Order: sequence, then C-alpha cells, then structure tokens
Amino acid sequence: MPAAALKILGISGSLRKDSFNSAALRTAAELAGDTADFTFGDLSQIPLYDQDLKDREIPAPVATLSQQILAADAILFATPEYNYSVSGVLKNAIDWLSRLDPQPFADKPVAVMSASMSLFGGARAQYDLRRILIYLDAHFVNKPEVMIASAHTKFDGDGRLGDEDTRAHIGNLVTSLERWARRLQR
Repeated sequence: MPAAALKILGISGSLRKDSFNSAALRTAAELAGDTADFTFGDLSQIPLYDQDLKDREIPAPVATLSQQILAADAILFATPEYNYSVSGVLKNAIDWLSRLDPQPFADKPVAVMSASMSLFGGARAQYDLRRILIYLDAHFVNKPEVMIASAHTKFDGDGRLGDEDTRAHIGNLVTSLERWARRLQR
C-alpha cells in the first residue's frame, strides 16, 4: 500500500506577481505529482512585526500561516536574495512566527531553494535562512542544494521552468524532502 501523500507547505519569500521563486515552488508542486499535497503560504498581508501589536493580538495572517505550518508535514521555502540575504518580507514573517507558542518550526522538516537573476542563484540568502531557522529548531534537508542562477533566462513569460537540468534538481529536492519528512515521522 503506497504511503499517503505528504502535506508540504510552500513559502515564497517574494511578493512579486511574476516571482521566479513562486514559479519554482509551482514547479516543485508539479514535479511532486501524487506523492505530495502542496499548499502555499501567503506573506503579503503580514504586518511589520511589532511587540505591542503582538501583546494585543496575533494578526489573522500570522495565525493562518502558523496553522498552515503546524498542519504541514514539511516546509519548502523558495527565497530570493535581497542585499546578500533573505527578503525583508520573509524575515518579518519568521520574526512573527518565532514568538508563537507552540513554535511552528520546531522539529519541522524543511528544504530551501532560491532563484535569482544573479550568478550566485541566491546562495547567500539560503545560508542566512538556514541560520535563522536552525535557531528555531527546524531540520533541514542538506542536499541537493538548488540555487537557480540567472533565473530570468530559465523561466518563460508564464513562469514555466524550461531548463530541464534545473527541473531535475528541484525534483530531487522534493524527493529528498519527502524522504526526510518520512524519516523524521518515524
């Protein structure tokens, strides 16, 4: 009997409508097929972190994202690289989530990929995201590393990833995340 599909939450660190990172997440969902049930988090309505606001109430978009993370078997991040690090919107969302109880990232299997127009493919952002989430006790897939360099040459105008080598790397990352999540579930 085949295992039930894993619930994977995709989180893009970009708000841009034509984001290469969001397109990479859609590619991951496509490549996973029936082995994973993908949903996507929305960072667009999360306010700037403010301890005074948190003390009054947890904003609904933060609570929703927290519940999505808690319900997921695994998380797949796709992050752009802004000024050698993660985007402000992604860091802000993590700052909110880091102050919640229960801590949504604790013991959660996580993978990360990045897409950038640069030749480094978002490598520095990935390393910063790993440092941030290790503190929150997330458990990362180490390999393969997926850094989509010159992303503007690999996605078409509809956000479809045409580069077969990159598609294979994303597929391998999803497979590794699925294996890691199942291993941690045991």
